Amino acid sequence: MSLKLVSHYLCPYVQRAIIALSEKQVPFEKEYIDLGDKPDWFVKKSPLGKTPLLIADDAAIFESAVIVEYLEDTQKNPLHPADALERAQHRAWVEFGSSILGDIAGLYSAKDKAGFDQQIAKIKDKFARLEPVLGDGPFFAGEKFSVVDASFGPIFRYFDVFDEIEDFGFFVDLPKVRAWRTALTERPSVMNAVAPQYPDQLRSFLKKRDSYISTKIH
Repeated sequence: MSLKLVSHYLCPYVQRAIIALSEKQVPFEKEYIDLGDKPDWFVKKSPLGKTPLLIADDAAIFESAVIVEYLEDTQKNPLHPADALERAQHRAWVEFGSSILGDIAGLYSAKDKAGFDQQIAKIKDKFARLEPVLGDGPFFAGEKFSVVDASFGPIFRYFDVFDEIEDFGFFVDLPKVRAWRTALTERPSVMNAVAPQYPDQLRSFLKKRDSYISTKIH
């Protein structure tokens, strides 16, 4: 079976799928598209018009969480725990990560300082909720890399660029979250989920937002 991942260069959900494919050592092809000018074939195959889209032979699978679950069902090197309860808990934390991505979008879209600070507070609160859940690491559930790690690698990547803009204090008093962030940053599958020009592309995207954060980028 041939696998093609239809991608957008900044999409964190694409990164999630790429990380899972890489961790499972599954060969796949990547094709990047412009979401501002979607090809007709993509619109036909992706009902929601979003990336990632995994094309397995001629069949299309959309939504990153579904793609990852499909890979879990069909490929070796499982990223989910064997225990059903732990699997359910991991899936819940993946959804929690998706909610942080929503808060990040709110952060870079905020038009004024009040809205921006509100989003910072939301994100800080969510990272604080993770601190007591994490163990000795290096990953979410210990030594084994999981789907939760694949989901949070792209989340933490945003903060590499945010930290260059200003120290917003997202991880103050959160040593376990900071250590987890570092471990994911150094993981080859996470590192290679984006092109080397990703930080510049993200900064350019943020600068064009006509939002509060764009005024801080020079």
